Amino acid sequence: MNTLEALDTLARLGSVWEAAEELGISRSGVSHRLAMLEEILGFELTSRAGTGVALTVRGKRYADEVRKSLALLANAREEHANRYIEGALRVSSTAGFSSMWLCKHIATFHAEHPNIWLQIVSASELDEVTDPQVDLFIAFGDGKWPKHWVRHLYDVEFTPMCSPALLNSPGGLHRPSDVLRFPLLMRRWDDWQHWLGVCGIEAPKRSAGIGFSDMILVQTAAIAGQGIMLGDETTCAGALAGGQLVSPFSVTINSQRGYYLVRHRHKRASQPTLAFIRWLTALLARTARQ
Repeated sequence: MNTLEALDTLARLGSVWEAAEELGISRSGVSHRLAMLEEILGFELTSRAGTGVALTVRGKRYADEVRKSLALLANAREEHANRYIEGALRVSSTAGFSSMWLCKHIATFHAEHPNIWLQIVSASELDEVTDPQVDLFIAFGDGKWPKHWVRHLYDVEFTPMCSPALLNSPGGLHRPSDVLRFPLLMRRWDDWQHWLGVCGIEAPKRSAGIGFSDMILVQTAAIAGQGIMLGDETTCAGALAGGQLVSPFSVTINSQRGYYLVRHRHKRASQPTLAFIRWLTALLARTARQ
């Protein structure tokens, strides 16, 4: 099992040092486990690639099959083992993600891990990853946090969203340029500039709207019919499903930033931390497929 988990971790993360970080062993320990597995199987799983290693074609195919098998075993194991994971976990998240998405799902984590004391705190900045009292950060940024363990959660696509009342107001929203007839709600003006540019609309020279310190306030104002926001379908899923917000146009823009899990590299991942990472990534994967 240890050798199979080493192969799966390497296949997922792409490098020996990241696999070692997740497994909580040394890099040589990962290499030793892979060598043992190759001896058992009788064929090579990895080959040198620059200063690191990469899976061979046969190794990738085998890793895919291993992942399916490990998933079946993990489901059976976690169903029984989760309740015995104990400890405390402090997670820092952007205010928008925690309020608009995480808090709507967090009870399922407690149901799976009733003996973990979980504390969620709001970060002062979207890319904040410096608090030494925090075990795990959910940050919004470009993914570049030197000397940190980083795992990508999902990329963000922005599209205009507004209340149904505003959509049906006199004049309404029939073409992209109509957004300029209403207050533009935002945290960053450059996202609106980008969207207007994609639509071929000349943006006002100065920020033409209302700025807020976080996305919770932006969404609250949009739901109240105070203007139009740029939102993504993950964090705004609840408001869209409940009919509080609607998307008047299909035009989207890819943000240059995304959501990431970040951890201080010197801080070893505890069992509660690893449990939260597994829970969050699995839940996001399920919701993305829906």
